[in-house]
Amino acid sequence: MPIDLRSDTVTQPSQGMRDAIASAPVGDDVYSDDPTVNSLEERVAAMFGKEAGIFCPTGSLANQLLIRTLVKPGEELLTEERAHIVRAELGAGAAFSGITTRTWASDRGLLNADTPLALAHENAGPYLVSTTAIAVENTHNFGGGTVQPLSEIERLSKAARERGISMHLDGARIWNAHIATGTSFNEFGKHFDTISVCLSKGLGAPAGSIALGSKAAIAEARIWRKRYGAGMRQIGLLAAAGHYALDHNMNRLVEDHKRAQKIAVALAAHSPSVIDANTVETNIVGLELSQSGISAADFAARCKEQGLWISALGKNYARLVTHLDFDDAQCDEAIAIMIKVLS
Repeated sequence: MPIDLRSDTVTQPSQGMRDAIASAPVGDDVYSDDPTVNSLEERVAAMFGKEAGIFCPTGSLANQLLIRTLVKPGEELLTEERAHIVRAELGAGAAFSGITTRTWASDRGLLNADTPLALAHENAGPYLVSTTAIAVENTHNFGGGTVQPLSEIERLSKAARERGISMHLDGARIWNAHIATGTSFNEFGKHFDTISVCLSKGLGAPAGSIALGSKAAIAEARIWRKRYGAGMRQIGLLAAAGHYALDHNMNRLVEDHKRAQKIAVALAAHSPSVIDANTVETNIVGLELSQSGISAADFAARCKEQGLWISALGKNYARLVTHLDFDDAQCDEAIAIMIKVLS
């Protein structure tokens, strides 16, 4: 079997999770009759201090449902230039909701509140585009699993809300930020109007994200979920996997972080230009290969020949993501393969 580090979404449901799925009470969720999904939505909303939640099949849909509640057609959402919402959701905000975006640049996706605040232009009048929301990604995927500083989130949220600008959190890997910093989910939640969280990234569920917000926002999102063709029936089967993931797979994320750090330290010792181990905070290791003499695509291809699957996400950028199906022995083997290829 290959070692698969393309993402933390490649995990297989454990036997315990499969048992939970098999025994889940279910109903028709389009009629709000599924007790397992109802309880999961309520549970996750309470974790983040929000009034309501709605189960979505994907994080992309959760993000898109929420940002359309904050930004009207022709208005503007600000986010970092490598954010998932603008890089990996295929222009959905524009295609589905008429949302225009502007982006700011940063080092590793790291938030500095002053940058989006300087870019924002609320109440811009009849000739310019008005900024009505700012999105923050935590952890930042394409930044290499960067954890956003709570102090900068607080500064941005306070100033944005004073200017009438809403806040959205793409919290696909907020679980990793919580484990890395000890910050409570409620503390993260209070700085944002809407939040998306993903159960298949890191936590090992086979599918599912929860979109969170006010009762009014989630009622609107429920209509649009159906309109987009994502009204689902007996999804308590998937919600049961989400409950199991929250119960059993949260605290063990620290193991993923340790293995990512071990990989980063080993590769930095061999090829310092490829990675600064001090920047690896969670379960994502981003490799900058521009000075290594090999492209990201070639590096990924050569690793695959040796039995290690990783992602090439740019000409010179490769990404590895540790997860619950990746153990210490595989970690040592992965390091050996990458050092061999780099050599």
